[in-house]
Amino acid sequence: MALVDVLIPTVGRKTGLAIVLASLLGQTFKDFDVVVSDQTDPPGYLQDPEIEALAQALEWHGHRVELHTHQPRRGMAEHRHFLLSRSRARYAHFLDDDVILEPGVMERMLDVIREEGCGFVGCAAAGLRYRYDVRPHQQNIELWNGPVRPESFTPQSIPWERAAVNVAANPLHLERRLSPRGETVRYKVAWIGGANVVYDREKLLSVGGFSWWRRLPPVHAGEDVLAQFLLIRKYGGCGILPSGTYHLLLPTTIPDRTHEARDLFGELIQEYGVEPVVPPEPLPEEPAACTHAR
Repeated sequence: MALVDVLIPTVGRKTGLAIVLASLLGQTFKDFDVVVSDQTDPPGYLQDPEIEALAQALEWHGHRVELHTHQPRRGMAEHRHFLLSRSRARYAHFLDDDVILEPGVMERMLDVIREEGCGFVGCAAAGLRYRYDVRPHQQNIELWNGPVRPESFTPQSIPWERAAVNVAANPLHLERRLSPRGETVRYKVAWIGGANVVYDREKLLSVGGFSWWRRLPPVHAGEDVLAQFLLIRKYGGCGILPSGTYHLLLPTTIPDRTHEARDLFGELIQEYGVEPVVPPEPLPEEPAACTHAR
């Protein structure tokens, strides 16, 4: 059994899926298997020559590859729940079907999560379209200067302002300043998104995984945000630089974001007894209001 299961949900993005599978072929870290789940309707492209060839190339290099068609669509939380149910590895690495990874990304993420023992490590996906759009007002990054620790998030105390460092090309501009020689920098997050995140699988399951998907309507958003809120509260989590992750900026597959999974946060804290496993890191005294920047 591999150390990592790479879990890729996909719908309507054959080119994007091909790009992320090709990125996996080039990783310096090799101890992983791959599970792809397609929700394209009508059933899509998993048997198309491009995807078939990439899956076979990964298998040739020793990676087990599973390709699933998973219908009907019941929302992203259910889709992630299905993928997580296929994983048996110590670490579950969720990758979206619209990113490019530099060769050392997985190795860097695994080094950090094994060293820190936290709930997750993520790399924000930078939009290269914004590479010349420098935004100092969004780059107030909070670094971890010691071990990554839990932070006692509640529905009333989320440090929403942290999200700004992960938008547009902010990760690229920050890594030039903070990691000029490629050294790994750990930073605090409210959440890191779902594009490229390594979870400790048992820790994720201990806070419910995505098993609460039935409480949401099929059209919803923020399932990754909710899982990361819970993990930060119990075990801690972090983002890292360099991110080495680039967003293809394809059109979203979830245009309706009326229903937010994060609204279940308070309820799930109580249901799963989500309390810090070690003394938590103090939170900022006055979290800023949530803003959505691009």
